[in-house]
Amino acid sequence: MALDELKSAIPDYAKDLRLNLGSVIGNSDLPQQQLWGTVLACAIASRSPIVLRELEPEAKANLSPEAYTAAKSAAAIMAMNNVFYRTRHLLSDPEYGTLRAGLRMNVIGNPGVEKTDFELWSLAVSAINGCGQCLDSHEQVLRKAGVDREVIQEAFRIASVIQAIGVTLDSEAVLRG
Repeated sequence: MALDELKSAIPDYAKDLRLNLGSVIGNSDLPQQQLWGTVLACAIASRSPIVLRELEPEAKANLSPEAYTAAKSAAAIMAMNNVFYRTRHLLSDPEYGTLRAGLRMNVIGNPGVEKTDFELWSLAVSAINGCGQCLDSHEQVLRKAGVDREVIQEAFRIASVIQAIGVTLDSEAVLRG
């Protein structure tokens, strides 16, 4: 099982990450589609080849083809949106916020899965990419749809653990040469 291989690759100094990975995936209360879509979108967003290689097969096995594609779509569209909206927000000139984005984002309106699942995955990716404006936007959509704060927090718990494992394993690969 790839999840066990990923856990065993985590060095002892990062044992907390190993334990947290088992917890956020193995003990999650999220439905399978929300869980594994979050895992896949975050593995992609982590930019870690090791993490993606180890988690993708299990995510694919636990997702419908539509959900698998939608999770990848969430990672892709948020890679663009997080840069665009974070930059617009960070610029001191508020006039940028009044300009038309001019970017296609059709997948957000028609992701091929439940809107709340896609929003949850987009929020998790936005957590990794550090876009406060996107985090607020997706959190508000989820809350208006009746999603509990605990569910939303579960998504960014998963994001934080996957990102940390990616950083750790990728740095270890570099240090080993």
